[in-house]
Amino acid sequence: MGIFSKLFASPSSIEKQLENQYVPMFQMMGMSLSQAQSTFRNLYKQAEEEAKMEGTLNLPLNLGDILLEKDANMLAKRRKDGVRDEDIRWWMNRHELDRKMMIKFDDMSKLALFRKLLEEDRLSEEIAGKEVKKYLPVFGDPDDTSTSSGDDRPLPFELKDRINIYIQKRSQTDPEQYKREIVESSSFNALIRKEIKKGKV
Repeated sequence: MGIFSKLFASPSSIEKQLENQYVPMFQMMGMSLSQAQSTFRNLYKQAEEEAKMEGTLNLPLNLGDILLEKDANMLAKRRKDGVRDEDIRWWMNRHELDRKMMIKFDDMSKLALFRKLLEEDRLSEEIAGKEVKKYLPVFGDPDDTSTSSGDDRPLPFELKDRINIYIQKRSQTDPEQYKREIVESSSFNALIRKEIKKGKV
């Protein structure tokens, strides 16, 4: 399940739980408490407005279970990329604002790395963009080939938890070999797809 145990949760309780989760994470990125709180409020407001516009704000918190029971065709495409039933439950049995905040945090991390590569490492925008895709996973619709193709395509969001576990494990157990594999891969997504086929993710 997600961080909310009830099938439906009030916006105020969701906001508080997410604030308690993200403010410390922003502080670990070097922000002051006030900066972290302000950043959270801005991202949360964006997430909430997007969910209202998309009509997804009040999706049930057992949506993953519902999809697994009723919509096998939609999930078949995800399974081609290694998504399992437990991955679908992990991602879809969350509040929509929980999912959107994860996506926004990912985008923020990518932007921070992109800016560092531009400003500190003096890379061009094109090379910096390629480097970001080399070191960080890109999630989205695997059928979207507008910016990448083949194994570099976006990974399903449902794989996010398993990928995080994989990153932590590799960083701790064999960091040097892990770095070499990243450098030798066309993108982080390509490395992940290779590791999924080997059963390592």
